[in-house]
Amino acid sequence: MTRRISTTLTAAVLALGLTPVVQGTAQAAEVVIGVLYPLTGPVAQVGIDAVAAVKTAVDIINEDVNLNVPLGPGKGLTNLGGAKIRLVIADHGGKPDVGQAEAERMITQEKVHALFGAYYSSVTKTASQVAERYQIPYLNAESTSPGLSKRGFKWFFRTTPHDGEFTKLMYEFMKDFQKKKGIKLNTVAILHEDSEWGTGSGKVQQSMADSGGYKVVENIAYKKTTTSMTSEVQRLKAASPDVFLPSSYTSDAMLFLRTAKELDYNPKLVIAQNAGYTDPTFLKQLGADAEGAITRNPYNDDLAKTIPLISKVNARFKKYSKGRDLSDVPVRAFTGFLALADAINRAGSTDPEKIRKALVATDIPPEKLIVPWRGIKFGSDGHNLLSRGILQQVQNGKYCTIYPFEVASCDVVYPMPTWKEKAAMK
Repeated sequence: MTRRISTTLTAAVLALGLTPVVQGTAQAAEVVIGVLYPLTGPVAQVGIDAVAAVKTAVDIINEDVNLNVPLGPGKGLTNLGGAKIRLVIADHGGKPDVGQAEAERMITQEKVHALFGAYYSSVTKTASQVAERYQIPYLNAESTSPGLSKRGFKWFFRTTPHDGEFTKLMYEFMKDFQKKKGIKLNTVAILHEDSEWGTGSGKVQQSMADSGGYKVVENIAYKKTTTSMTSEVQRLKAASPDVFLPSSYTSDAMLFLRTAKELDYNPKLVIAQNAGYTDPTFLKQLGADAEGAITRNPYNDDLAKTIPLISKVNARFKKYSKGRDLSDVPVRAFTGFLALADAINRAGSTDPEKIRKALVATDIPPEKLIVPWRGIKFGSDGHNLLSRGILQQVQNGKYCTIYPFEVASCDVVYPMPTWKEKAAMK
């Protein structure tokens, strides 16, 4: 049934420059979802793994799979007569303008019923603006810029914790760690790339340092396309902070550590804002040079000891990932996609407004998730109220959960190994 819009609402929509689009009917043979990720460029592997996770979710939804996840049992979307999900996948290469254009193409030409993605906060920002204009549901599972949920959008939903929540976790760890070890951490240094994500992360880290009584000895923004970190490392070495807080994508994170090694800068405690520090490529290429780095995360594979679903989903994921195991971004992509599909099924329709209302009413319990969250339930701003994070540290070439202490698999290695000590590990 075609969605009806009153004359008054239509006038208001047009006055705001919005273009509502009606996609599909109540009973559709298939549901089409547009998926946006970086499949080329410096974080291509992250995007490729995310798409593999989405395909894993679609496989579980479309087939009758005996897993206790949303839409596991039963074939297809049962409330839409068993309709199957079909994906339209696009590569934005980390470029906001490309993401914006692809979102528009998917809506107007591919006639997608919803949009999903796109990892980079800067791309999510532009692509979701298009979805908002056309009044098409957009669900994001891994972009963490806090500002994405502060735009007053009706059609944007996000399942992952944002950087404000992750940064709060970092400072809670610093406070608890000082008590546990009987040490003092007085100074912090902040380093961030200058796109939407890094800038937002740097601001919230500065704010929480100020309110927590920490002295910020450096707050450095750098171009995300930089090819040199020499001056930044020199400044950090001179400042010698007790805690170093970087927000960097993969190539930048590796460049920083390689430059720190070259200049013999040995930070005592590195607590990274995810991204490059959790890309599997990071560990693979750096090896022992990554030892001791701590990063926030919503997931780590050692959680499989307490969440049996992880191993079962991982086995299916490997069919689409060419043997790669689940990691941070694909886990969040899998979780977010199932939340979107669950809402479409509960809507019993491909009508955008019905899907939006179903997303607003989402209430997925923790036992149906492969992340250690309290569930999925969206607030008035479209952000998940029940997500939470962990901290993990690179130890012996693997990530090990270190905080919250009650779910930790390893003790914190502090101070982190020096470059001389790392050389002896090789």
